[in-house]
Amino acid sequence: MKSVRFAEFGGPEVLQLVDAEEPHAGPGQVRIAVRAAGVNPVDWRIREGQVLGAHPIELPSGVGLDAAGVVDELGEGVTGFEVGDRVFGEGIDTYAELAVLSAWTHLPERLTFEEAAGYPSVVETALRILGEVGVRPGQTLLVSGASGGVGSAVLQIARDRGITVIGTAGAANQDYLRGLGALATTYGEGWVERVRALGRVDAALDLAGSGVIRELVELTGDRNRVLTIADLGAPELGVRFSGVAGSVPDALAEAVDLISRGRLHIPVEKTYPLADAAAAHADSQSGHARGRRVLVI
Repeated sequence: MKSVRFAEFGGPEVLQLVDAEEPHAGPGQVRIAVRAAGVNPVDWRIREGQVLGAHPIELPSGVGLDAAGVVDELGEGVTGFEVGDRVFGEGIDTYAELAVLSAWTHLPERLTFEEAAGYPSVVETALRILGEVGVRPGQTLLVSGASGGVGSAVLQIARDRGITVIGTAGAANQDYLRGLGALATTYGEGWVERVRALGRVDAALDLAGSGVIRELVELTGDRNRVLTIADLGAPELGVRFSGVAGSVPDALAEAVDLISRGRLHIPVEKTYPLADAAAAHADSQSGHARGRRVLVI
């Protein structure tokens, strides 16, 4: 089978499409014929060797966590699913024609494979950080870097919970944020004053890692009400970095519920063939996303 792998840490150019041995489903797992694989910032952080503490790997290594496809092999003990079922979920080395999933669920009828591949990690992350930052219904949450996949999920889940969201993004994404129910403003010079003009901030999330931790603490008045998933230097400023995943099965179940109620939709900004994984990573690292980037097999 074809699989995207890398033999050394480095830039996007280290990703190579190669022939690899087929994986097989172990106990409590399924193997899928991958139709689409989500591209996440953690993928290129792993490729660069940034997060070896949370994601230890041996080289050469595959890449990718999220995928949607068709079950073609059931591991021992798996019930409620059959070969041929359309599913989406999280596993390892999903940038490939075949991948093993350790958490998965049936594909909602309203989603394409490409759309579904963009949900697992971002919904788990969004649910986790909303819980960790402790924002409650009736309060206001500031989201820095709000237009990407995690931001898109955070905005919609927060709205469903009765939380007001102020989102920062580039000028081209202001209408997009407003369409997701956020009070939107641009980043750049004067952004703190623009946020203050929109209302009091009870908690803040940094999703972009753009060096705004001090300002987020200033806006909330409490470093314990600020959380980042992107700034590795934040702990030096007393701000938590959230990098340990919670329950993916629970996140998938909540995603299906939100999708079925029409309360969550994460658009696919761009798709790429498997051979263009390096380009997908380069685009992801450049930022300015609106929704998700997905590899299509």
